[in-house]
Amino acid sequence: MLERERLIELVVAVSAVLLLLGTMIAIGMMYGGDDGTLSPSGAQLLVGAIVGFILVITSAGFGVAYMLNDPEDGDDDNDFETQNAI
Repeated sequence: MLERERLIELVVAVSAVLLLLGTMIAIGMMYGGDDGTLSPSGAQLLVGAIVGFILVITSAGFGVAYMLNDPEDGDDDNDFETQNAI
């Protein structure tokens, strides 16, 4: 079984990808032609969706890292140096 943190990361990533796919399908259905081409306004929306996905996945990564960060897991270099000072 996966750890709780990995499961949360997995759910957030899969949700973001499904949101992108849904957005791309909706843009293709609304702005796509019968011959499989995409109109110029649809192409601009598609580029916007990709840029939006990059921003969403970046902010989700920062958010998940912030929420799952345990302050007690910090690097205690001072303890190591204190032990060797004797």
